[in-house]
Amino acid sequence: MRPPGRRGTGEWRSLDRDLERVSVLEAGAIHLSRPLLGVGVSLAFIVVSMLVTLLVTGREPGTMVIVAASALAAYMALNIGANDVANNMGPAVGSGALPMAGAITLAVICESAGALLAGHEVVETLSRGILDFDLVSASPAFAPAMIAALLGAALWVNVATWIGAPVSTTQAVIGGMIGAAAAAGGLAALSWQTLGLVALGWVLSPLLGALVAGALLAVITWRILDREDKIGAAQRWLPRLIGLMAGAFSAYLMLKLPLHLGRSFAPGLIALVGLGLGLLSWRLSIPAVARQAQGLENRRGAMKVLFRLPLVISAALLSFAHGANDVANAVGPLAALVEWQRSGVASEFVSLPFWVLLIGAAGISVGLMMFGPRLIRMVGQEITRLNPVRAFCIALSAAMTVILASAFGLPVSSTHIAIGGVFGVGFFREWFTQPRNPDPARRFPVQERRRRRLVRRSHFMTILGAWLVTLPCAGLISALVFTLVRLLSGVA
Repeated sequence: MRPPGRRGTGEWRSLDRDLERVSVLEAGAIHLSRPLLGVGVSLAFIVVSMLVTLLVTGREPGTMVIVAASALAAYMALNIGANDVANNMGPAVGSGALPMAGAITLAVICESAGALLAGHEVVETLSRGILDFDLVSASPAFAPAMIAALLGAALWVNVATWIGAPVSTTQAVIGGMIGAAAAAGGLAALSWQTLGLVALGWVLSPLLGALVAGALLAVITWRILDREDKIGAAQRWLPRLIGLMAGAFSAYLMLKLPLHLGRSFAPGLIALVGLGLGLLSWRLSIPAVARQAQGLENRRGAMKVLFRLPLVISAALLSFAHGANDVANAVGPLAALVEWQRSGVASEFVSLPFWVLLIGAAGISVGLMMFGPRLIRMVGQEITRLNPVRAFCIALSAAMTVILASAFGLPVSSTHIAIGGVFGVGFFREWFTQPRNPDPARRFPVQERRRRRLVRRSHFMTILGAWLVTLPCAGLISALVFTLVRLLSGVA
């Protein structure tokens, strides 16, 4: 063995430098290959979805149209998982309550369970009364219109995910339906009054979400965080908040799950169930919170421990409801085409075969695992700084705002509510941390006022712009796709 010397040391240093170069190149290659892995897995999933459709439908007339629609439904489901699920898990990850891997695992389980266990047996084919379905379904271009609607909505959500903007996939699907149906049946197919009401709901959704989330954070700050005995205040108020969460989410689920079933629970029953579960949860959580509070220091940091579990539960419930409700966004048009192939008649409310539901549920999960982390980080970490208390306010505001809007008969977007809640807690903190009654003679310079901003304005403008153009862009893409398909297929 060569004794250690200058030459030997130099050789080892050279080897170390070479290994460092190899390690850097290897890390760079892995980093560059990650997007390709996601694309490859997504393409494989789309191909598998087409094969499953081909095996299930056989060689009946119109099979190839169904196979093409299943590919687009799988593509749409992938985009829903990549974009929409971030609204539910982003605050939990950004607050540190869940690691990224844990959040994705929990979301996959809850989204799949919601879609498969509570997914709609019957889905509404078109856009909640926005379109005259009889006029659209009577057109020989019904099948190309459904395909164009799926492709237009999926392409726009893909673009929004690429630019880092969480958008409402429901809004994109409605835009796609409107564009394709208008191209097939003319503007007479649109119900402008209903469209105006839905658009008003989309505008008010983020405002309501921001106000409710900000109000919840103000109450928690006033009643718990600013008290001298923070632990004692938390033991009194956190069980009440948990009871409010249980009641709100039970009512939220009762409102969201039967949305497309052609029936709904009576308002009195919803209120009774929500009140009962809320009171029960409040009483049961009192000793649990007391045990968890033992040994905690009397400071604000202890609230992270106390609020972590309620936050995780609320995020799981939001994901379950999202999977049950929004799976229809991906597979609704596909279910309509399956019904059209089977009976020869298009219906506004169609049954949802299990294999169609499975494509939607699996696609959401695959899209979340492959592409979800980027928007989860953006929602949870890059808009404003979150902790478990603020993230809990955001999650609870989503359920409360849906209930509040439903009481007034206003259709709202859960995506807009959740993002509005993130901005709401951020702007509340920005306002709350400003000095009160400052010296009139003292004016903060512009640079100092900007430094004190707790919400990133660039993300605010990007998301707002994406929301404004989602419906027209999805509609325009769908109309162009429909026109192209009609020209190529010769459909009148």
